[in-house]
Amino acid sequence: MNRARVFAAALATTFGLALAATPALAQTTQGSTPQDLHPILAGRNITPPLRGEAQIDIVWPPQTRRDKDMVVTKFQVKNVSKDPIARFTIDIPWYGKDGSVVAAGKGFVNGLLQPGEIQTITVETAYNPLMQSNNYLFSHLNGSVKPNKVAKMDAPAKEASAKAPAKK
Repeated sequence: MNRARVFAAALATTFGLALAATPALAQTTQGSTPQDLHPILAGRNITPPLRGEAQIDIVWPPQTRRDKDMVVTKFQVKNVSKDPIARFTIDIPWYGKDGSVVAAGKGFVNGLLQPGEIQTITVETAYNPLMQSNNYLFSHLNGSVKPNKVAKMDAPAKEASAKAPAKK
């Protein structure tokens, strides 16, 4: 009988504290309104990521080599679309003689690939002696990708340096 009374008293105390704390919690969350975020984004020009088909230039053929237990493939890509590309991804499935998938690897740009930006993407795949051929699958967060194969990547235009050359 004593245990039941102690349990009932503890339950009532917990319930009472929860009711008393609810208005206090509600008051603290009222202060965080979307208006508080306005100064953070003020004056910034934010371009939303591309939706639909993205255009990229890719140096072809990619550099593939075996490094111990891994097959490493490096791609150099450039965004030639007018909008940034979100989470640009390259998947490489490897096939055996019978056409079944024996291994696969994935590489991606974490974040946005800005217009005109050049990135190197590395795809690492665990080596399997059954590997015979592979395929390259390009995608991004909001759609498909149309790759344009190029022999080499043009160097991006260099911006003027903030430092002045040293005078002698």
